[in-house]
Amino acid sequence: MYFPTANIEINPLIPPLVAFVIAFFTSMGGVSGAFLILPFQMSFLGYNTPSVSATNQLFNIIAIPSGVYRYIKEGRMVWPLVRVVVVGTLPGVFIGAIVRIRYLPDPRHFKIFAGLVLLYIAIRMLKELLFTQKKQQSDALKTPAQAQKEAACKTGTTFEVRILKDSWRTLSYEFCGEVHTVNGLAIMALSAIVGIVGGIYGIGGGAMLSPFFITFFGLPVHSIAGATLMGTFVTSVAGVIFYQAIAFIYPHLVVAPDWILGLLFGMGGMAGMYLGARCQRFVPSRIIKWILVFCLLVPAIRYIFNL
Repeated sequence: MYFPTANIEINPLIPPLVAFVIAFFTSMGGVSGAFLILPFQMSFLGYNTPSVSATNQLFNIIAIPSGVYRYIKEGRMVWPLVRVVVVGTLPGVFIGAIVRIRYLPDPRHFKIFAGLVLLYIAIRMLKELLFTQKKQQSDALKTPAQAQKEAACKTGTTFEVRILKDSWRTLSYEFCGEVHTVNGLAIMALSAIVGIVGGIYGIGGGAMLSPFFITFFGLPVHSIAGATLMGTFVTSVAGVIFYQAIAFIYPHLVVAPDWILGLLFGMGGMAGMYLGARCQRFVPSRIIKWILVFCLLVPAIRYIFNL
């Protein structure tokens, strides 16, 4: 099947199958999988024009709602966190889109940028994994009451978020018997930076926010997955609209998304994300993170050292 906007010809079954596998695993960590869909499109499909970023965000729009639905249904959506992330990320998405079109239209330059982004995410996640591995001995110091709450959480009997404080400065919620408090303004500032990078890369920002929330703010992955996915969805909607709206300003470039290709990726991602969100509570977060680290390092090394 030929896709005119992307100027590629592939079997129409390949995009949804690839998206399904990627989204199934990444959605467990609060990541849509767009950060892996993009290198697949560029390296394996040969889709290297600026519109690949818009197509990637179109994948997010179609795929994410199914996963978000599961997290809302299970009571694991931290709505105050969603609000802060969206407000911080949205302006950055527009800035990132302009930077992508005006300063990074050459696929060679964009691949270097993409490789550095992927490498940074992998290093942050790897450091978090190694750090927690060294701290595993502290689990033996937990009181019987704490151990009982953790066991109930893992079985799903208390697997819900309870909001304790909701303000722009301080966000606090209880999850699995533990209280988590973060600075809302700090998260907003971080989200703005991530929004710019995500707007350039075409991923919505969730792939970077999730490791940051886990590493810097100490938030459990099972509680923030829904919020990062929701934030990615909102910013991706804005990104696609923006790319489509400014396409006529850059007639010499292919800027608007490939709607058919994005739809095929999104359909596979929708199924994978729903199943991933449903199975997340039964999969140890460390396993998910190690898989993500591997998937991040492979394209990052390819882009940086094999130009």
